[in-house]
Amino acid sequence: MKYVLVSALAVALSQSVFAADMPKDTMPMKGMTMEQQATTPASAQATGTIKAINMQKSTVTIAHGDIPALKWPAMTMGFKATPEQLEALRVGEQVEFEFNSEGMPTILSIKPLK
Repeated sequence: MKYVLVSALAVALSQSVFAADMPKDTMPMKGMTMEQQATTPASAQATGTIKAINMQKSTVTIAHGDIPALKWPAMTMGFKATPEQLEALRVGEQVEFEFNSEGMPTILSIKPLK
């Protein structure tokens, strides 16, 4: 058992020694940008049906269709909304809406579908 622990410790410590000896310019990274490109838009539009409204949590649950811009299939999900937006909605109502998809999806605008 002692042999296994000593061996494991020796291997772990030797890795940090080798890393310290590596030249800093071993990877040609000059000119490379380290910023990540956004692969999906920050906002999207969809249509759906209001399934639930929670005034205490400021959320609305919407069953929406496919959202090709985000590559999302049709689903039922919750969105953050302002109290003013929620007050204008009714369960069962069909709506068209725009939302921010970053973090917790948040309604930017919402109106009844005509």
